[in-house]
Amino acid sequence: MGITKTELYTDKQVNLAAVFKALGHPARVSILEYLFKVESCVCGDIVDEIGLAQATISQHLVVLKNVGIIQGTVTGTSVCYCIDKSKWLEITEYIEPFLNSSTLDTECC
Repeated sequence: MGITKTELYTDKQVNLAAVFKALGHPARVSILEYLFKVESCVCGDIVDEIGLAQATISQHLVVLKNVGIIQGTVTGTSVCYCIDKSKWLEITEYIEPFLNSSTLDTECC
């Protein structure tokens, strides 16, 4: 298998792909929907809400945190998570033009 040559792509393209990859699992989409709904930091409620094992939820939270969509705050022995609003706005600023860039009224094949 070949090496991914990320230097062939712009930073914007690499970041966009990373965000789409992070959003590419229904559990992570579900976690984000829950965090948007509660509009505050959430500690242990995610496991109860999503219905997956704690270890599985933790793995998904790491992916979302690594791409910057969520942030976590350590409080005692628990970590509370919320949407990183400034990062989310930044993400939407480069996702929206990408999604709206097509001209669906052109003929193809």
